[in-house]
Amino acid sequence: MKETRKTRARKGGKPKTLLQKLAAAPEKLFSGAFRQQYAALCFRRIADGPGIEILVVTSRDSGRWIIPKGWPMKGRKPFEAAAIEAFQEAGVRGKVRKKPVGHYTYLKMLDDGDVVPCIVDVFQIEVTEIAGRFKEKGERVLAWVGPDEAARRVREIELKSLLVEFQPQ
Repeated sequence: MKETRKTRARKGGKPKTLLQKLAAAPEKLFSGAFRQQYAALCFRRIADGPGIEILVVTSRDSGRWIIPKGWPMKGRKPFEAAAIEAFQEAGVRGKVRKKPVGHYTYLKMLDDGDVVPCIVDVFQIEVTEIAGRFKEKGERVLAWVGPDEAARRVREIELKSLLVEFQPQ
């Protein structure tokens, strides 16, 4: 039986952090090419001013703040995949920019415990619709915050920079 974070916790052992897993097997980090993901930088304009708010969501596993993202989808262009992720994870739709506004890298822990480096192309979505029902409703916390607060909440350094410097196009 595969040991999961929950079963380790029940046995009294703490689950290993990402850095602890990497320290135990650093070759995993350099054993393959970067994996590709696509993300949605969802924003809305503030009605009574020139500013914007950015949507951040929590991840389902660790509860850390992220922007909606996922793996490539067969038969879908990258910007389409980002838009689908935004709707599935946060229930938002809007005008999607077809070219990425930037990218960032991070280490992804897979379900089997492996750690892989990922490069994430980020596509802006100006939100025009917020749905009451969507696939992952109740599984994540959503927050509309200013760019500085969004950058403060996320963990990835390159994503922090992207959020602080973001200018809708």
